[in-house]
Amino acid sequence: MNPVELADGRVVTIAPLTPGDAPELAEAIRHADPETLYRRFCGPPPKVTPKLLKYLTELDFERRYALVARDQDGQGVAIARYEATKEPGVAEVAVVVAPGWRHAGLATALVRLLAEAALVRGFDRFTATYLADNIPVAELLDEAGGKRVISEGIADAVVSLRPRA
Repeated sequence: MNPVELADGRVVTIAPLTPGDAPELAEAIRHADPETLYRRFCGPPPKVTPKLLKYLTELDFERRYALVARDQDGQGVAIARYEATKEPGVAEVAVVVAPGWRHAGLATALVRLLAEAALVRGFDRFTATYLADNIPVAELLDEAGGKRVISEGIADAVVSLRPRA
């Protein structure tokens, strides 16, 4: 587990997501605030089923990779993941952070760790689809040098994982 100190001084540990995290993930999805779910899924969330939880937590850590951030009590406070697309070298990235943990640099830290893992595994770009009015996501992608296209309220962005010159 990697301890990470956030901008506000709080510390989280970050580790790979495992099948053992499925029950907590199910509860997090079931009890998340509606805005978080709507923003994460760009619409209504999927129904929490054993099949969905298996898909979300049984990863190969090559083409499908996910990290969970936990507070000092061991409670999950954020998840970040990437999944390979059909395009070689490209993976879609997604992050969800609990409301009380936003604006402290947690999403940025998670995406950086995902990017490091993705580069080692042969990926050189992340894509992201999100609601165009989701300013925190837009700012995160802008900070990373992302290019986006907005159509009908949905933004699609591409971010190079290679360092900018």
